[in-house]
Amino acid sequence: MTDGAWSATRPGLAPREVATHCPYCALQCGMTLREDDAGVTVHPRQFPTNRGGLCQKGWTAAELLDHPQRLTTPLVRDPATGELRPASWDTALDRVVAGIRAVQDDAGRDAVAVFGGGGLTNEKAYALGKFARIGLRTRNIDYNGRFCMSSAAAAGMRAFGIDRGLPFPLADLGRADTLLLVGANPAETMPPLVRWLTEQRRGGGKLIVVDPRVTATARQADLHLQPLPGTDLAVANALLHIALTEGWVDRAYVADRTTGFDAVRRSVAAWWPARAEQLSGVPVADLEATARALGTGGRVIILTARGAEQHAKGVDTVSAYVNLALALGLPGRDGSGYGCLTGQGNGQGGREHGQKADQLPGYRKIDDPAAREHVARVWGVPADELPGPGVPAYQLLDSLGTPGGPRALLVFGSNPVVSAPRAARIEGRLRDLDLLVVADLLLSETAALADVVLPTAQWAEEDGTMTNLEGRVLRRRALRPPPPGVRTDLAIISDLAARLATEGCAATDDCAPTDGCAATDDCAATDAAARFPADPGTVFAELRRASAGGAADYAGISWDRIDADDGVYWPCPTEDGPDTPRLFADRFATPDGRARFHPVDHRPAAEEVCATYPLHFTTGRVLAQYQSGTQTRRVAALRRAAPEAYVELHPDLAARLGIDDGDPVRVTSRRGELRAPARLSAGIRPDTVFAPFHYAGAGRANSVTNDAVDPICGMPEFKICAVRVEKA
Repeated sequence: MTDGAWSATRPGLAPREVATHCPYCALQCGMTLREDDAGVTVHPRQFPTNRGGLCQKGWTAAELLDHPQRLTTPLVRDPATGELRPASWDTALDRVVAGIRAVQDDAGRDAVAVFGGGGLTNEKAYALGKFARIGLRTRNIDYNGRFCMSSAAAAGMRAFGIDRGLPFPLADLGRADTLLLVGANPAETMPPLVRWLTEQRRGGGKLIVVDPRVTATARQADLHLQPLPGTDLAVANALLHIALTEGWVDRAYVADRTTGFDAVRRSVAAWWPARAEQLSGVPVADLEATARALGTGGRVIILTARGAEQHAKGVDTVSAYVNLALALGLPGRDGSGYGCLTGQGNGQGGREHGQKADQLPGYRKIDDPAAREHVARVWGVPADELPGPGVPAYQLLDSLGTPGGPRALLVFGSNPVVSAPRAARIEGRLRDLDLLVVADLLLSETAALADVVLPTAQWAEEDGTMTNLEGRVLRRRALRPPPPGVRTDLAIISDLAARLATEGCAATDDCAPTDGCAATDDCAATDAAARFPADPGTVFAELRRASAGGAADYAGISWDRIDADDGVYWPCPTEDGPDTPRLFADRFATPDGRARFHPVDHRPAAEEVCATYPLHFTTGRVLAQYQSGTQTRRVAALRRAAPEAYVELHPDLAARLGIDDGDPVRVTSRRGELRAPARLSAGIRPDTVFAPFHYAGAGRANSVTNDAVDPICGMPEFKICAVRVEKA
């Protein structure tokens, strides 16, 4: 699989250098890549988000470019032996197209599904959504961002009429008098952000962290609230109850800029602090101190992240913190507001341009007739040919291979065998498919199950744009072309579209559609290749037209403008007009310009503890690994820093169970089990155990997690389920 791999250690190579961005989290730290005889090296770059800082993952990112496990030729499963074997691109693509046609001929268009990723560039996310809807004409497309940002996105849309993770520049964090982080651990998930927290505290600001564990971030806080997992909503309602009682609500702001407050005021009246303490374990004194800091601070920012959001009540939980922010008059006020810390590298842009089940480019709703007409005109198809909404990610994955569900799946930029909840069940669903196609740069756990694996380019080998956690659109620049035998995702989509369009073509039996065909002037393959260009600049130009007038309007954003301005904040409707670093200064993106309060009430986790499963289980990240670990588990330095899964237990719990530090333990839920060494820590609640979710095999945390989903957004309940723990 490494034959023909591109070697960066070639004598006589002319040195070259490019300014780009880290391939990992949504901070999208600026970096410079240099290539010479010695290979590719990473260098710091002064960029507004990271100001020259990088974490260990960023520093080691170039190691993957010439990794010995890099895929450089397509792989096709041999039906006789069941093994994946190297194949030519023609053979691999022919196998994909034949499988798609067979499935759709037998079971209809929706029998083929597409699953994307929050790490894909804007151009690739846009092209993937377009390919699903007019290339495959299937409604079944969604992406792994559903597991990351969907709760905050849905809450933001219903409160503000728009979803942008941070509606203000990241630098505002450093100026806040009070900063509340709920379910966020940036010291490990995006370390360069911590410099803003340090700056905030040096300026006299107060940092308050809400987390069931004493994380690296919580250790820096002035005040740490340590609730039972799944009770963040009750904490938020209690904070608003206190603010009302103490007179800290901004009545003028509420009257002038919002609607629906009376219903929320009545709903939080029942959430007196002692009730919240009994439920969450957070002392009344800490609730009162937090409310005072929020209600009396000058510049106040409230941020949520996955700890609060990855629940079957995630939308309501985020709404509770949005209600608190609105009642205090924060959104739209200089230096204040509510925001969400986006996780994946393009978690923001990836959900804006069409790979989400219910959306079209520009954050348009796919069931909105005007949105359908606009996008259909850009795509050159009748609006009534666009399929309707699909289903959210977990529902899609859980329906694979079942009666009436999709029988073929194309995966770009995701590894659901590790990242999906109830992962063993999803692994089984993937095995039940007639056709599984995975485009990846390494043989992930999902790719290992595929019928066809297509090798793709890495971040340093292709141009494109990303949208970071602030809504700042950035330029990803190629240092060098992909290795021989490797294609970009855009080229793969273009090739597949061209081949699919030749159905019924009688020109020749051995026509190669990617080479064009002179048999007719209106060759379907040539037309399809033009409709799905492989050039990212051409795709971005079309994306701008498709997004024009939408909530996420990129019409005025050009690559030249991005280069000149260190990125451009959307919305940006015109090339000669301003972009929008700060939202909500004058109005919200609702029909009447007012933000919406939504009354929400605490409800128990989808699965509560019992005699058989007496402990709470929660998951999270570690500093040296990222997402499903497909890339970071193959980097030597990161593997040394965090080589394997572990189970974190409080020493008191471990003593009761007869477990010592380092002992192998088994964590069992109603869905499955994980096995990993015990790690004892006084920083976790005695009723809760924790495991990182980056690992496969016996240490796969998502073998245990609950697949209950939020009824509004489809977010699974990753952050709490009932388990038992025993020495293995």
